[in-house]
Amino acid sequence: MDSQITIFIYLICFVSLLGATFAFMYTIMMSTLRDFDKPRVRKKTVLPAPHPEMEGVGYGEELLVFRSEDNDSEDD
Repeated sequence: MDSQITIFIYLICFVSLLGATFAFMYTIMMSTLRDFDKPRVRKKTVLPAPHPEMEGVGYGEELLVFRSEDNDSEDD
């Protein structure tokens, strides 16, 4: 008789834990899907003010090019 009560209590705890697990997974998935349905809020990118010496320079423009030549005879 004692073993039947122990098994019954075990099954009650197991089923309640199983139900709580699925309820938690369901609420988390619904929360995630609700977040995906919301439109994205695009934040405006704020660029810092250019340095005073860089005012006339455009983005991607080369400023200085250095090319070394392989003339070892001049180093002597």
